[in-house]
Amino acid sequence: MNTAKHLKIHLTLLFIVIGVFIWSIIKPVSYLDWLAEVSPGVIAIITVTAIYNKFRFTTLSYFIIALLSILTFIGGHYTYSEVPLFNWLKEEFHLQRNHYDRFGHFLKGLMAIVVREILLHKTQLAKGAWLSGITISIMLAIAALYEIIEWLSTKISKGGHVSKDFLGMQGDKWDAQWDMFLALIGTILTLLLFTKLHDKLLKKQSR
Repeated sequence: MNTAKHLKIHLTLLFIVIGVFIWSIIKPVSYLDWLAEVSPGVIAIITVTAIYNKFRFTTLSYFIIALLSILTFIGGHYTYSEVPLFNWLKEEFHLQRNHYDRFGHFLKGLMAIVVREILLHKTQLAKGAWLSGITISIMLAIAALYEIIEWLSTKISKGGHVSKDFLGMQGDKWDAQWDMFLALIGTILTLLLFTKLHDKLLKKQSR
């Protein structure tokens, strides 16, 4: 494993994420909504940076963490229901809603690689069906927890403007179910498409 090369890539990803984070702070639609949306990404970046010398993920995992963090920063800046590109898609294709939040929940399935990596390093699980099944279960649990947090936000803020933007339901009473379903589909596709690549990267890292 070329440590210097990977360190350079990891630092580049970190600087890109920090740059997008700084951009997201500048005149967001709502600072309270921005805080609610970007918090998971900020926590993830701080955590992986703090443990970098003790627990080093593969570059694939760092890329996924960076990508998902950037998605939350963009969503926090505009609010998930008002991201310009997806507003354009909504108007161009006569869609009923801005689908940025649905896109984001689908891409959260990529986190399955990060969860899989933690399980391989920190548990006795071996590669195979049990590892995949437990990874999918954990991802579903995370997706459900996120929906519970969104629901609690409406209770804490008594249905205020911030909680509505944070929820991003856009009038769909099945929004939570759709979000969890898309996270599940994203997780399954991620494991099908990236497991072999992930195993190769893990093997190289252990050398």
